[in-house]
Amino acid sequence: MSDMLVQLYSIPELWPRQAALAGRGVEIRQALPAERRIVADWASRCFSGSTAGWCEVAIEQRPVTCFIAVEKQAQADLATSPYDLPPEILLGVGCYDTVAKGMFGPAGVRPDRRGQGIGSALLLACLHAMKAERYAYAIVGWAGVPEFYAKTVGAVPIAGSEPGVYRGPLLAEAPGREGSAPAHRRNGP
Repeated sequence: MSDMLVQLYSIPELWPRQAALAGRGVEIRQALPAERRIVADWASRCFSGSTAGWCEVAIEQRPVTCFIAVEKQAQADLATSPYDLPPEILLGVGCYDTVAKGMFGPAGVRPDRRGQGIGSALLLACLHAMKAERYAYAIVGWAGVPEFYAKTVGAVPIAGSEPGVYRGPLLAEAPGREGSAPAHRRNGP
């Protein structure tokens, strides 16, 4: 998969997509620092461990570079305190400036909620945040569905960008050697 380039000065407005989602009880917002573990655990279950790690990186940055899609749950009884807020269910995540500055990703939407405009809203939320930070262009790293990015934000492939900045997985041990001590530590302190 190649990387794709997006001109941030010509991306569509975000508010129409936000309004459409809000009518269905879905909100796109920045993740809160205290939500780091919840978002990372969710991303690990829905996608992969590497996605979870990049989500943590995005939430630890200042400003936070992770946007989430949440669905607010109805509250059965009237709130007795302004702090009795309805819970939110995590539906999707979009990050930027994690793998490298100026790069969008990772991103993903819960499989049963795809095709409802959540992914495009997360993409646009991230790209508009990048534009507000004075980026002129963004790179969609290792674009899994190039047609989606081309249609949604006019992204174009970057020639020769495979595999780009990405590397193979980092392993703590050689495969098949789990639990063995490194050679330099076997015979002494």
